[in-house]
Amino acid sequence: MEEQAEAAAPADTPAPEAPATPDAATMAEALRIAEAVIFAADRPVSPQTLAAVLPEGVSATMACAALAEAYQGRGVVLAEIGGGYAFRTAADLAPRLTKVVGTPRRLPRAAMEALAIIAYHQPCTRGDVEEIRGATLAQTTLESLLELGLVAPRGRREVPGRPTLWGTTPKFLEQFSLKSLADLPRKEELVTGDAPPLPGLNAPTSAEEAEAPATEAETTPEASEEAHER
Repeated sequence: MEEQAEAAAPADTPAPEAPATPDAATMAEALRIAEAVIFAADRPVSPQTLAAVLPEGVSATMACAALAEAYQGRGVVLAEIGGGYAFRTAADLAPRLTKVVGTPRRLPRAAMEALAIIAYHQPCTRGDVEEIRGATLAQTTLESLLELGLVAPRGRREVPGRPTLWGTTPKFLEQFSLKSLADLPRKEELVTGDAPPLPGLNAPTSAEEAEAPATEAETTPEASEEAHER
């Protein structure tokens, strides 16, 4: 019986070999390649893109983890944004940078409100945005968000009229340095003021804007059109 049991027992299978750790020279070359690709790209670089050019045996995750560690404490850091990797200036240097680096023109308040509503309620229709804002959304405002690549159509709602559904895009994540939509502050944090600031989305850029009442009194063409429609 013991002999039969031994014969029936499965033969020992060899344990899978652990992947070989790249040597120092290969890893150094991988870091140089990853750094060059990310630096030259005009948008976050996906892991798939990096993997295609890295030395054999070095994954994109491995290379970027090492690269991020190498850049810790420097003026430029490696960030994971919208499913890819990009260099960004260190957040603690922002106050100094604003003194010498021109900031891009901010979207009008009406556009920012619409964009925030779409981000939190997507996919949603223009009517949904207007209902939540309590104000008419000018077509020019929606078109400006579309032209900037921050929103895109997400099909149509199956109701009479079949209105277009809108959602945010990877460009939105890149614009606000978000890894994914899950990184948006929770609505409860926005209400209590405990949310971390997202440049341009839930944080004013000046003391005057922080103290300004949330009104529709804008001097932009979009605001004037909305006021006329109302």
